Amino acid sequence: MNRLERWEQQTRAPLLALAVIFGAAYALPILEPAADPALVTAAHWTERGIWALFAGDYVVRLGLSERRWEFIRRQPLSLAVVLLPLLQPLRLLRLVSALFLVGQRMRMAAQVRLTTYVVGAVLTLLAFGSIAVLEAERQSPHGNIRTIGDALWWSFTTMTTVGYGDHSPTTGVGRLIAVGLMLSGIALLGVVTANIAAWFLARFQEDEAENRRAQEITEELLREVRELRRQVADLTEAATGTRAGASERVLE
Repeated sequence: MNRLERWEQQTRAPLLALAVIFGAAYALPILEPAADPALVTAAHWTERGIWALFAGDYVVRLGLSERRWEFIRRQPLSLAVVLLPLLQPLRLLRLVSALFLVGQRMRMAAQVRLTTYVVGAVLTLLAFGSIAVLEAERQSPHGNIRTIGDALWWSFTTMTTVGYGDHSPTTGVGRLIAVGLMLSGIALLGVVTANIAAWFLARFQEDEAENRRAQEITEELLREVRELRRQVADLTEAATGTRAGASERVLE
């Protein structure tokens, strides 16, 4: 294990905790618009501080990497964590990229990781997409997404591409979030479908391999039975010949 792997292993749990804290700090001012201004200010500063820690983690990992350009090319989410805080309208993307970055650092089996990604992505986009659209639409004069319940219902119907139309965004930011949720829903549906198909294919291949092994064992047993029958026949023939020779000697 090199220095980069040791660093990632040691910081995995702290980064996950920081991502959860950031999610809470992001959601608090939106869900509680009447909260104490000091609490809102603390939440904003908590966001900035956590992003500074993520940026520091990226710098340390880049310094520990033996091939830095390859590290930058293979770690786009890590770079997004550093750059997205500069774009204030994309706070939701900052949160999503942070959560996916933490998931990328987890060491799990491929099937478990894929399932975790899909479930985590659905829950994250559903929850924080609702919060983001509520922030964008709450003050819109023509908006009809006024509560977190409305926002959750709208996010669910949007991600599943059902789109009842009883709630819809009217602002530019809200519609941009809607496009992101629709594309994410289609992509996640494709991942789920591919995962299910891969599972069935793997099971079919396992069954086929087991049938092939059973057939090979059966053929091997048949060969052994034929060999045993041949040996028994040879022994029987030899014994018959021995008895015949003994009988001839007795008659002589």
